[in-house]
Order: sequence, then C-alpha cells, then structure tokens
Amino acid sequence: MQKTGGQLAMLVVINGLLLVAGALISGGSFLSVFNLQSMASQVPEIGLLAIGVMLAMCAGNGGIELSGIALANLSSVLSAVIVSSFLSATESGTAFSLAFIAGALLVGLAGGVINGLLISRLNITPILCTLGTQMAFMGLAVVVSGGKAVTVGSPALLSSIGNDMVAAVPIGFLVFVLVAGVIAALLKFTPYGPWLMLMGTNPKAAVYAGFPRNRVIVATYAISGTLSGLAGVIIAARNVNVKFDYGSSYLLIAILIAVMAGVKPEGGYGRVVCVVLSAIALQLMSSLLNFGGLSNFVRDFAWGLLLLTFLAVGRHDIAGFLSPGRRSQTPSAPVPQAPK
Repeated sequence: MQKTGGQLAMLVVINGLLLVAGALISGGSFLSVFNLQSMASQVPEIGLLAIGVMLAMCAGNGGIELSGIALANLSSVLSAVIVSSFLSATESGTAFSLAFIAGALLVGLAGGVINGLLISRLNITPILCTLGTQMAFMGLAVVVSGGKAVTVGSPALLSSIGNDMVAAVPIGFLVFVLVAGVIAALLKFTPYGPWLMLMGTNPKAAVYAGFPRNRVIVATYAISGTLSGLAGVIIAARNVNVKFDYGSSYLLIAILIAVMAGVKPEGGYGRVVCVVLSAIALQLMSSLLNFGGLSNFVRDFAWGLLLLTFLAVGRHDIAGFLSPGRRSQTPSAPVPQAPK
C-alpha cells in the first residue's frame, strides 16, 4: 500500500511542478485556458493505448502490448473504408459517425481477441506475439488503404468528439476519463482484477488456485484491443484523414507512460489512476518542450532516455528489495497444493 500511495503522490507532485515550470517559462501563457484545453485534447488517444499496455504488463510473462497503435490505425482505416462504401459522411453524418465508431470498436476487439488467443492457446511470448501482429495489422491497413490516407471527413457527431467542449473540457478527454474509470472499477470490484494481478505476481499459485488463465488472457487483450479501437476513433475525430502509419512514436510513449505510472514490467501491479496522471504529465512535458522550440527528434530522444531511467530506477528498487538482508526479513508465501 505504501508503494501505491507513494507512486500516486509522486505523480501528483510531478504534474504540479510541470505546471509551475510551464507558467514560469512562458510568462503565464502555458496555463491559459486555450493551451490547457489543447493539451487535454491530445491526451486521450495515447492515454487509451497506455491503459492497454498497462493491462498487458500486469498479466506478466513478457506481456508488453506492441500492436496497440497499429491496431488503432487499422481500426480507423478499415472502418472508414467499409462505412464509406455505403454511407456518406456529408449526407448521413450521424449514421456515418455511429457506424464508423461501431466498426472501429469491433475491429479493435477482434484484433485484441486474436492476440489473446495466440498467446493463451499457442503459448507465444506476448511481446513476440504482439510484435508479429503489429506488423500484420499495419500490413493489412496498407493493403486496405492502398498506402494512402483515407478521408473520414467531419460529420457533426464524430467531429464533436474530437473538437467540442463540455463545461470547457474537451469531450475526448471526458471520454478518456470515463473509460479509465470503468477499467479501474473492473479491476477493483470484479474477480478479473485479482486474477490478472495474481497471474503476474505468482502464475504458479494462479494455476493451483484454478484461475481461468486462458479466459483472463483473452479478456485482457480483448479489452486492450477495444481501447485501441477507441483510440482510433479519437484519432479520426481529431483529423480529417486516417492513415496506416499515424503516431509512429506512440508505442514508445505508451510504454513510457505505463512505466512512469509504476506498472511492473514483470507483471502483478498497475493502477489506472496513476496511468492517467502519467499520461497527463507526459503531455505537459511535451508541451514544455514545444514552448522551448525543440524538435520532435529531441523529444523522441528525451522519451527514450526517460524510459530507460524509470526502468533502471525500478530495477534498482526491485534488486534492493530482493537483496539478502531484505529477503531474510520477508516471509515467503506458501505455495498452494494441487487438489487431489
């Protein structure tokens, strides 16, 4: 519990310091309503992908979801191509928007289920499986779109999700917070949460306890895939076109957000509220670098360096915890016996 509270407090402090630093550097314009709204509108797509990465990492066994952005792009591209073939975005805006959203979510769900089945049934290491499906999803998006951008247009309903406000807060950000709340409740108040965490912490105990391992893995990647589909919707809502290679750096950023949130790469721990705060912190950092006039290449270098730093710090803490002096003070949990 100490670690959970400490991680949350650290992220709150980091966000506060970034806001103060931004205000000092920009002379106050960093905290203008327009700039805060602009930053909030950019958080949802990467934040949704980061929650999907968190869920996969919590499952353990090398569960880093690498196919998220490729699946998000496939969801938006494939849904746009199919829906545009029988509905017009200009003449039937509402119907087009609803069909597009449903199509993108279904494609994301299907892609996630494919990942889950490959990992659970064929026992493929998740990081290698999602690397393969990442390439497959991207290749399929290229084939479907012909390698070109696909026009979605700006139908009213879809455009409002990406650009409109409710009480001065971007609708896309509200959708992100709502979805994050649903995932957090799912982890806390349903058996799925303890099953997922125990699988990452002690997979042998999970097997002996009779947990439905395959169903949990499929459900985890299905949820992650659906989040990718929703990210594809947000991307389409904020842009007139969708393309197979949108957000090429999002994979690195999503993993960085999860690691900054304290999610253990070896599995067994993760908290949605920390992922949300971590995504906000990274967006604040990105905006600060923009105010400093630094290029995207410098930002990518900074994200990579930051990721390595957090991984090194986390590994150091784990090594300290497992040192002989600490090990002797920590009672080992009994391994459940298999039923006879």
